[in-house]
Amino acid sequence: MTGRQDGAEQPGAERDRDVSDGRIADPPSGYRHLFPSAILDKFEIHSYRNAASILANSFPDQFATLIDILTEFRITRTQIRTPGGSKGPIARYVDTLFPTDWEEARITADLHVRLLNAKGGETIRNYVRHGFLDGHRIDFVNGKVALDLEWNSKDQTYDRDLYAFSAFYEAGAIDAGIILTRGSSLDNAFFRSLGKVLDKDGREGREDVYRKFGASTTWMGKLLYRLDAGRNGGCPVLAIGITPACVD
Repeated sequence: MTGRQDGAEQPGAERDRDVSDGRIADPPSGYRHLFPSAILDKFEIHSYRNAASILANSFPDQFATLIDILTEFRITRTQIRTPGGSKGPIARYVDTLFPTDWEEARITADLHVRLLNAKGGETIRNYVRHGFLDGHRIDFVNGKVALDLEWNSKDQTYDRDLYAFSAFYEAGAIDAGIILTRGSSLDNAFFRSLGKVLDKDGREGREDVYRKFGASTTWMGKLLYRLDAGRNGGCPVLAIGITPACVD
């Protein structure tokens, strides 16, 4: 499932203006052939800055692992209905899908600066900006490929993720990033069909599930808006949306 999702009711009561369907993404015709048809049927996929081609051609091992993970990926209605806390059941499940050499990574870097005389080349001054990059984290990094999962956080979390991708990319630590998130078709109508949230004992609670997934949480339309605005900097990004076809 790639490209535009026309007619889907989006999460929340209204669509707001900070939503996109990927107006400057790569044309799907340029990368659909890279994915098995079973993956295209299960996921909404958008590629920016030729991310899909870079992953498939320059990082075949990591791309093969990604395809294996997406092929295996299945979540349940019970997982969706279960309260999350600091790390919910879907995030814990995704952790189990990745090999151990896909590790959470944090980048730190100092900036060494030299001011040179433009005519003679002599050093005028040099100094170090310690902690020029510090604290940016990515859920999974293998070689020069990075992946973050965003299931149901505040949509501003995408800004943090894309800034981290950009920082890693500019430092030469990665060449492409992937974000796995809720697709456009996991919308209000779908979440209303799930009924009530489950309590800690697995019994049906009082709150409607759809109220957990508002318009200002992480879903594809909010991510594509940021990618269209270039918040990933120069980093190629592959955006993968989880759809109802992934849910048992």
